[in-house]
Amino acid sequence: MIAHLRGRLFSKQPGQAIVEAGGVGYDVVISIPTFTALPGEGAEVSLHIHTQVREDLLALYGFLDLNEKRLFERLITVTGVGPKLAITILSGLNPERTVAAIRAQDHATLTHIPGVGKKLAERLVVELKDKLEDMAAAPAVVSAGPAAEDVLSALVNLGYQRPAAQKAIETAVAKDKSLAQDFDSLFRAALKVIR
Repeated sequence: MIAHLRGRLFSKQPGQAIVEAGGVGYDVVISIPTFTALPGEGAEVSLHIHTQVREDLLALYGFLDLNEKRLFERLITVTGVGPKLAITILSGLNPERTVAAIRAQDHATLTHIPGVGKKLAERLVVELKDKLEDMAAAPAVVSAGPAAEDVLSALVNLGYQRPAAQKAIETAVAKDKSLAQDFDSLFRAALKVIR
């Protein structure tokens, strides 16, 4: 089984990366957060891999973040969730928000993900809520307004550490409360603080 892959990023697009290692191009299915965090084409990349083997298929699912891979592997244990849907779930919500939604039994947040209906959201909660203790749920950005979670997710996807990104958002909002309502303004202000 392939568990890890390091090589040159030959090409990337949402949902797919081709990594060249040892003269072989590996076609890897990726989530949107992994896609946005990948370096430019031609750069070296290192991915955690989940290999799926069936009679008619050998598929590689790649993740920059080990926690995202661990959550993916838990999601596919749920009845009715295959690897493609698990990637869709991880593309719809980052791992921390997914874990938080499942633990909080927040069906409304889960059903916003394409392909996840009410019954599947309930099944995700029932089958996973007790299996995610070792995965940290994201603490909400304290009183930083509606745009804060999206800005936090964007900064983390850009490679900034979560605590540093959260502190930058809180600092920016403390200076100007109106930033909390607007993604673009808050994102720019947080970037200035974090750099």
